[in-house]
Amino acid sequence: MKEEIRRTVKLLAPEGGVVEVRALADGVTHSGYFDDYTLFAEQVEALDADPSVAGIYVTLNTVNPALLARRANRIKMRLTRKDATTADADILRRRWLPVDIDPVRPSGVSSTDAEHAAALAMAERIAGYLAEQGFPAPILADSGNGAHLLYRIDLPNDEAATEIVRSTLATLDALFSNEAVTVDTANHNAARIWKLYGTLSRKGDNTPERPHRRAKILTVPPEIAIVPKERLRHLAGLIPRGEPKKKGSGIDLAAWLLDHGIAVRSTRPYRGGTLYVLAECPFSSAHKDGAFAIQFANGAIFAGCHHASCGGGAQRWPELRERYEPTRVPEPEKEEAPAPTDGEHRHRAMEILRHGDPLAFLLVTFNRNHVGDRTVAECLAMSLASQSVENTNGLHVAVSGNSGKGKTHACTTMQNLVPEAYRLRGTVSDKALYYDDDLRPGTVLLFDDVSLSEDLQEVLKSATTNFRQPIEHRTLTTERKLRVCTIPERCVWWLAKVEDMGDDQVMNRMLTAWIDDSIEQDRRVLEHMKEVEATGPLPTEEEDVLVCRAIWEGVKGEILPVRIPFARRVQFSATQNRRNPGMLFDLIKCHARLFYQQRDRGEDGAVIARPEDFAAAATLYAALSGTAGGQETKLTKNEAAALETVAGMGIEVFTIRQLQSALGLSYQRTYRLLHGYNNNRAVYAGLLEKCPAVSYIDATVTGEMLGVGETVRRREHYFSFDLEVYRAWSGGATVWLDDDPDGGSQGFTSSPGFHQNSGESVNEDPGHNGGDCSLGEVCTEMCIDKSNKLHPLPGTESLPAGAGDPSSGLCDIGSGEKIPAIPEENRPIRERAPPEGFLVCKSGCDGVKTGVIVQPSDYIPLPVEKDEPCHVCGRRPTSSVRRGGGGEYLCYDCLKKGKRPGKVQPLPGVLDHRTFARAKVELGRCDVCGAGKAVYRSREAQAKVCEGCYARLVREWNTGEGVR
Repeated sequence: MKEEIRRTVKLLAPEGGVVEVRALADGVTHSGYFDDYTLFAEQVEALDADPSVAGIYVTLNTVNPALLARRANRIKMRLTRKDATTADADILRRRWLPVDIDPVRPSGVSSTDAEHAAALAMAERIAGYLAEQGFPAPILADSGNGAHLLYRIDLPNDEAATEIVRSTLATLDALFSNEAVTVDTANHNAARIWKLYGTLSRKGDNTPERPHRRAKILTVPPEIAIVPKERLRHLAGLIPRGEPKKKGSGIDLAAWLLDHGIAVRSTRPYRGGTLYVLAECPFSSAHKDGAFAIQFANGAIFAGCHHASCGGGAQRWPELRERYEPTRVPEPEKEEAPAPTDGEHRHRAMEILRHGDPLAFLLVTFNRNHVGDRTVAECLAMSLASQSVENTNGLHVAVSGNSGKGKTHACTTMQNLVPEAYRLRGTVSDKALYYDDDLRPGTVLLFDDVSLSEDLQEVLKSATTNFRQPIEHRTLTTERKLRVCTIPERCVWWLAKVEDMGDDQVMNRMLTAWIDDSIEQDRRVLEHMKEVEATGPLPTEEEDVLVCRAIWEGVKGEILPVRIPFARRVQFSATQNRRNPGMLFDLIKCHARLFYQQRDRGEDGAVIARPEDFAAAATLYAALSGTAGGQETKLTKNEAAALETVAGMGIEVFTIRQLQSALGLSYQRTYRLLHGYNNNRAVYAGLLEKCPAVSYIDATVTGEMLGVGETVRRREHYFSFDLEVYRAWSGGATVWLDDDPDGGSQGFTSSPGFHQNSGESVNEDPGHNGGDCSLGEVCTEMCIDKSNKLHPLPGTESLPAGAGDPSSGLCDIGSGEKIPAIPEENRPIRERAPPEGFLVCKSGCDGVKTGVIVQPSDYIPLPVEKDEPCHVCGRRPTSSVRRGGGGEYLCYDCLKKGKRPGKVQPLPGVLDHRTFARAKVELGRCDVCGAGKAVYRSREAQAKVCEGCYARLVREWNTGEGVR
């Protein structure tokens, strides 16, 4: 026996070197590494004598010799979790194609003599077929319960070789597996362990019907020749892996075979369809077995015979149909407009990568199907680009927002721009990720509003920490075989959830973006839906999607390092979270990688980033640290809105019901925002834990019982709010690029964004997200001084003079060279010169005149609309003019708002909550509802309101109903 074991290991490792032996025994694993094959045989012999050992295995392919130091020429019993075994990355080269033929039987038991013989007979048939295909003679072996074929190959350990082996085994499985014997398709990974011949196979108990048998080599050819690579590729491609195109009317293959008297020996599922093994070959009388037919999920049909003399697995369905339907009239092919070939799509993609703006093209194509949410789309695009950057830990994205506001649609729309082979979406368990053999490196994993289990969160942490390496999971199969499963490297995770992920360590590894759930966005989405329903998608849209996929194919074609030569000049205002600076650097690398065809390359092939890559990354980073994401604070959209509401109310102490009234949410959701909650999967932190400005007060209050007149005491929950602490904590992170000390390019500054995405032309203003200002007074104070003069936002002071001023023309950040100005009449309203007396936000808001009260009776309708600015909101055209002259025009929307009853509910835009201040004296009843006690007063509007009405004003502002 010892000599048989030593002969086996010399046969399997003909060049010598290190091999690993691994034994499975009662739920534990024993393992050792050997380069001394005599010691190997002695220790394996002793191990084989242990009745608790179910099976002993050895590595087949060339192992990294450094692994000898793990357990050098010794076997360690009962490995712990810290004890590593051979992984796919530890294999230097593939030297064997393993074909494992197993009889079908209950798991955990040995085979009967009949089952054993059937497996050996099938091995002989497969070897004969492969000989017809040009394969040399294999090693034929008895595994103890089934049969083995080992073919000598010489392939590198890379993705292409893995795909060849996987497809080869899949072809053999499709051609030969039946109800009694199957070809194991799971043996494609490089670190596969194999039954060690000469040892005993102990599955279940040793009974006369199902005895334990010793594995042994049956035949060895005189010369073990290497299978030519082209023979492997030919066999791998005999049966289509994907669904072929369906032509003509649909046919039910099962019914068709029955109607034409073609007997079926067996059926089984195959890649979403059904594979039919035919009882006799309809193509040749020289043999009976070998014919098959497949109907795929899309209805397409593939038929053939695995005998080389009968097509060797080539498509013969048209011939089969012609044999049984000789009088059939061929169906006319539908005439379709000629579509561009893949070559044309690739040509367009390369032109964009070399001379155009690939990011803009991706975002414009994205915007045709999903309105707005530029920040979210840009984060997803940078996440995809990170898969092709060598020196990165990857960028993963968490999108939060209220249910039904487009989180999933945004992610699936961007995912649709990626080649199909790199997509995985839908509900999936943590273990299923490991067992998905079709998962490939660089896949996008989309988790749509699912609660991540603790195991899945641990998988995500491992994926983000070891982005460039596969994640391994070791488990035992039902046959008590150790199986090493992996999630491939460079997969990115997209999480779409209403709340956060429930784990701070997970959130710290993600780009945290918010979906735009404003009322304006709802209106834009509705208008887009109407337009699509009325006109349908344009043909160019589908073509552009194919070009986007070709762009990503070009980017994914090579993994390149990216260098940032100006990295020492990058400065941060806050570095408490040490992961965020790394994310900014990754954003710079990803932007440069996407523009790799337009960037210089180093001697080592590295892409050299430019300052404009920093400018784009810093702008996105600032938006994620402002009102488009919670990168610094890790707040969700609802949590940020709650804090901004409390800050806008100007109160130091509030209750849950006060906040509920201001937010318009249920009591339970408001309570969970503050306190957090937990379910059976995770614990979710609330604002009390996240924000240092909010504190909890459990107080006892005294009051009278209604109708009784007695004094009672009750417990009340209050929350204190420190505005100064909140402003300091939520100020975001400013990043800037210092001036080049050598006198080169100028610096650049980017501070947290103050503007939500407007959804208008996505590339109108690539410097920031244009649209409505969501911070109200803060934005106005920062954009306009008391004399109504424009001044730059923080972060634009270092730009060249005149940059960003529409009247002087845009200015290139890097060179300072002027771009011709756009004519006044062709600019959007927010870019035109403001009417006299109007406040204008330089970052994109329309002109706003605060505190203006509209009395509809003061205005006269115009016979036709005039192209004059509204003196309240600044929009054009206008439909009314103030009586008595003065040239104060009013648009229809502002007139309509002025006609709403003011005593029932405060008019949006009529009372501005920013002009109100909390009073310290008695004010009497509320001017709006007439019932509540007034506690806020506005000297400008000459009005006073109660807590409830003030909360409604704040809520209208936050939801977009008020005038900005």
